[in-house]
Amino acid sequence: MKVLVTGAGGMVGSHMVEHLYNRGDEVIGIWHKNKKNVEQITLPIKFVQCDLRYAQGIDELIMDFMPNQIYHLAAQSYPTVSWVSPTETIDVNINSTVNIYEAIKKARKYVDKNYDPMVVVACSSAEYGETLNQMQGVGKVYVKETAQLQPLHPYGVSKVGQDLISFQYFMNDHIRCIRARIFNSTGTRKVNDVTSDFTKRAVEAEKTGVWELRVGNLETQRAIMDQRDLVKALMLLADRGIVGEAYNISSKYVYKMSEIVELIEKQIGHKLEIKVDDKLIRPTDEKIIVGDISKLQKDTGWKQDIRMEQTIADMLDYWRRM
Repeated sequence: MKVLVTGAGGMVGSHMVEHLYNRGDEVIGIWHKNKKNVEQITLPIKFVQCDLRYAQGIDELIMDFMPNQIYHLAAQSYPTVSWVSPTETIDVNINSTVNIYEAIKKARKYVDKNYDPMVVVACSSAEYGETLNQMQGVGKVYVKETAQLQPLHPYGVSKVGQDLISFQYFMNDHIRCIRARIFNSTGTRKVNDVTSDFTKRAVEAEKTGVWELRVGNLETQRAIMDQRDLVKALMLLADRGIVGEAYNISSKYVYKMSEIVELIEKQIGHKLEIKVDDKLIRPTDEKIIVGDISKLQKDTGWKQDIRMEQTIADMLDYWRRM
C-alpha cells in the first residue's frame, strides 16, 4: 500500500511513518518546520518538505504518488500558540486541509478518474470546548461524537473548520474520509504538553539537583493516551472506519494534572517543589476532557494497551538520552 503522512515531523506523524514502514507500506512523510523528529528516524523512509498552505507542492505529491491512504496530521496544534497567532492557526489547519482535498480532485481529473484514497484527518477534542464544561455541570463526563461543538480557543475553532470541511468534501465530492477527534495524547518526541514538559523538567531536576517544577493549573483533568495507542487507532480507522464519520479517540483513564506530577515523582524517586507560573495559565480551559469511545471500539475493535506509568517511564528515559 502507498501511504502519505502529513505532519511527519510531529510526535504522532514521526512514529506513524515508522509503524507503516514496518508494516510493509511504501511511505512518504511530509514535514515543514520541525525536522528534529525526522532526524531521529533511522529507517529508509522518504521525507519531503512541503508547506501545505500552498497548493502546488501537495498537488504534485499526490498526483505523482497517488497514495491509497492519506493521514493528515499536519497542524498548528497548540491552543496556547493559537491565542498569539490565531490567523496563522486558521490558515495552517483549515487551508492545508482544503488543499489536500483539492489535490485529490485534481488527481481524479488529470491522472485517474477512479482515484479513491482514504483520508484520515486528525481533528481534536478541542472542538467540544464549553460543551465539556456543561456536561460536567449536569453530572456527565464522557462526550459523544454527536455533542455540540463549542470551541474555547482559536485552535479549537480551526479544528471545527477542518472537521466540517472534511465532511463537506465527503458529501459533495465523495472523497472517503474519517474525522478522528483526538483527545490528549503524549509520548516520546512530544513537546509542549503537560506530560512532556513535566517529564523534561523532572529530568533537568535530576541533573541539577534543583527539585522544582513549574506548573500551570493542576486541577484540570485529562484523558491522556500513549501515542502508540493513538497510532493504532488511526490505522484501524483507515481500514475499518465508516467513511464520512467522526470518531473520538480517547484514553479511558482520566488524570488530574496533580496526579501526573505524583506519577513522575514516583518514577524519579524524589518529591518536587511546585511553583505555579501564571504564564502557564490559559484564559479559558476545559475542566475535564474525556471522550466516549464506544463507537471507535464497536467499529474497529480498538483497545487501549499502554498505561500512563509506562508512558511516563519511557518519556523520562527519552529525555535522559537527549
